[in-house]
Amino acid sequence: MAETQPASTHRILAALLVGIVLAICLFAGLASVGLIGPDEPRYAWIAQHMASTGDWLTPRLYGQPWFEKPILYYWSAAVAFKFIPSPECAARLPSAFAALIAALSAAALAFWRYGRRTARATLLIFSTSIGVIAFARTAGPDMLFTAALSLALVSAVCILEKNSAFPVDPLRRKPNDTFDLILLGVWLAVATLAKGPAALILAGGSVLLWAVTTQNLRRAFRMLHPLAILSFAIVALPWYLLCARANPSFFHVFFIEHNLQRYLTPIFQHRQPFWFFTPIVVLGFLPWSALFFNISYDAFRIFRDHSWRASPGLFIACWAISPFIFFSFSQSKLPEYILPIFPPLAILLAHSFVYAVDHAPRRAQWMGVATGAMWVVLGIAGAIGFHRLPAYAPFLRHEINQLALASLLIGIAAGFIIELLSLWRKFWLVLAFSAVISATVVLTAGISILPRLDPLLSARPLARDIQSALPANSALYSVGQINRDCDYGLRFYLHRDSFSPFNPTLPGETSVLLSSGGDMQLNDMGIIHRKIVARFLPYCWVELVEPKTAP
Repeated sequence: MAETQPASTHRILAALLVGIVLAICLFAGLASVGLIGPDEPRYAWIAQHMASTGDWLTPRLYGQPWFEKPILYYWSAAVAFKFIPSPECAARLPSAFAALIAALSAAALAFWRYGRRTARATLLIFSTSIGVIAFARTAGPDMLFTAALSLALVSAVCILEKNSAFPVDPLRRKPNDTFDLILLGVWLAVATLAKGPAALILAGGSVLLWAVTTQNLRRAFRMLHPLAILSFAIVALPWYLLCARANPSFFHVFFIEHNLQRYLTPIFQHRQPFWFFTPIVVLGFLPWSALFFNISYDAFRIFRDHSWRASPGLFIACWAISPFIFFSFSQSKLPEYILPIFPPLAILLAHSFVYAVDHAPRRAQWMGVATGAMWVVLGIAGAIGFHRLPAYAPFLRHEINQLALASLLIGIAAGFIIELLSLWRKFWLVLAFSAVISATVVLTAGISILPRLDPLLSARPLARDIQSALPANSALYSVGQINRDCDYGLRFYLHRDSFSPFNPTLPGETSVLLSSGGDMQLNDMGIIHRKIVARFLPYCWVELVEPKTAP
């Protein structure tokens, strides 16, 4: 009894640590900055409009049908808008919850196949990776897509295990895979509602890659069982059919333009080199990127001892390899496209870490030292980033110097401590300490740094100034081409469908929105103007113009 008490206390403390890290890294500071870029305000606008109008069928942007993405994100965010007063929290909460679901599903698979320690490591590695922390705070469908595919991976492994594809303890085996087949169809349907037919391509390609590699086509075809197809159809097809019936342009706009042409052509100007996602994955998994060397070593080991055909790790790896290859060939590439490979890679990184701790402590030492070096790199990168803040930043120069120095010192101190712990072979302390530092940095940034950088990142502060400076519901016109980030952000925060073009013949003083070059256009018109609203956004501001006098 005396021996079990410390073990029980250790598990409770470990669970508490994991829970706190998850809560901070995935949910803290969702409203620290306003909606960023052109996409977040547009997605939020559609969801908010859906919540206010009750039209749950057709996503609409500024009154017009908008079929860039399917419906799942808009549904989930619209529900959040009904109950949460903060528009930023409402818009980003679906992604945060989806990140939590992805983390828990990956941990459940890790626990089931590899044990409790691997599950714990999976949770910490996934939730503290830079890419996950960033996209858990992004209003959009990508994390929902990732979570659904992660759940589909769990069901797929269940199906294969129950069909003797992997070694398993017979006492754990359920009598059949009926429920798993139904769930597989449901999760793929949810992924299809999140981002479209890419869900079937990614999942099908992953299973096919594994089947061809291991010559297990018969077991792979089990996933095409009528139960899986039926559950998929029941969940996914109703919205697609009803939306296509209500909107004749839906099929062409969604399937042809935003799926087929987006993949085959650079129509949306997101062209990147073939190798684009390699640095994205490496950077996205910081500070754990050094563990990829461990995965390479383990892959060589299972191929050397001929255990790879029956390895669930190979199947999990295929759910990362196939999407990576598929998106690498796409003519349109954005960093968030590669998010679905993060849960399977987190499982593999965690399993590789635990295996090295148990069977190759010398290698685990060097991986820990390399992880410490990653923290030093992050500290240096943070210092450089602070020093590159523009002169009109909302921090004074001495504050910027202090932040840069603090970033550098934190990176060096964290790296040094992690390297010492690694050399002393305190490997689980390395994992826990790195996770705690990540959570601390996220919490600090959300409380004291990001709110002050808000004027550089979003149009929210400018919108508040405009609302303070101009009478309610007063007209606001635009001159020239308005910066897209500012345009969509102000439309959301000012609740306006558009900004009408400025007409120099308008009587009385008029408020106009300008971006770079707009003031020169007013000068060319011979119009007197003066700036009345401008914070730290050099690409967007408001000026008051006097009526043009007759010659």
